[in-house]
Amino acid sequence: MAVTERRPVELTPATLRAMYERMALIRAFEDTTGRQFADGQIPGFVHLYAGEEAVAVGVCTHLTDEDFITSTHRGHGHCIAKGVDVAGMAAELMGKRTGLCKGKGGSMHVADVSKGMLGANGIVGGGFPLACGAALTAKVHKTGAVAVCFFGDGASNQGTFHESLNLAAIWRLPVVFVCENNGYAEATTFAYHCSTTDVASRAQGYNIPGVVVDGLDAIAMFEVAGEAIARARRGDGPSLLEAKTYRLYGHEEGDAATYRTAEEVESFRARDPLTTLARHLTEQGIATGDELERIAADAQATVDAAYDQAAAAPWPDPSEVLDDVYVSYGG
Repeated sequence: MAVTERRPVELTPATLRAMYERMALIRAFEDTTGRQFADGQIPGFVHLYAGEEAVAVGVCTHLTDEDFITSTHRGHGHCIAKGVDVAGMAAELMGKRTGLCKGKGGSMHVADVSKGMLGANGIVGGGFPLACGAALTAKVHKTGAVAVCFFGDGASNQGTFHESLNLAAIWRLPVVFVCENNGYAEATTFAYHCSTTDVASRAQGYNIPGVVVDGLDAIAMFEVAGEAIARARRGDGPSLLEAKTYRLYGHEEGDAATYRTAEEVESFRARDPLTTLARHLTEQGIATGDELERIAADAQATVDAAYDQAAAAPWPDPSEVLDDVYVSYGG
């Protein structure tokens, strides 16, 4: 397989506008998904990504379908940032046959390999080895592809984190580890569960770059991620990025989040990454307020259409329950 030449993405007005459009689509999808869940239309658990959009979009803007990402239980934003179809996602969350995984994965295991999205993951810390495997494949076949592993601050204390960073460093794998530190591992504060102030400082133990970035700033995320991804493509090995971010909803839908004060939530809402980027776009003359309102309205219309389509879609046939699984439980 030939090496694919990729030029770094420039932060042009067109790129900034595209980033805002993608972030608006994620926000619309998450807000709508929360309402769908509350109405009893989505089975299982749902973990919303609203508030963290700048991280996924800032990173994935540099990626193509040939690059890989591994995700977490909070994976909708990663999917959309990677270009996964929202109609297929909505159907998957509702358990419908037209879903990306034919309704068998649901929210915590939605995936689209054709887009390089190797799957959300209900196992905390489960994405680290998968990202290393994808990066090793890219290195062996000399494709020029990069793997990005998204994970939360809670996963930084799992054994797979340390094993995978060590392996990636030894083999100089083209992988970027992105910690989305939203301050809580479910309801446990970061200061309580982690021995260090910054997850990124743990990179020193593996002799790889570790960078802390404001995960509420899409431009900062874009710039830092661009450097790490370019480094990986050059063959210079892995990096560890820590995005300090915040989720606007509870850990999962149904979580009243009583462990957070109203003042804390409001302080972060004031730093909403969509609002911040919108302000930059208007101040720089890249988009008007009316244009940004149309972008938000278009995103909502796209999501509404996706859920309407999913609601009308058929359920999986019970005869297909064992199709598409790796282990056959037949006789």
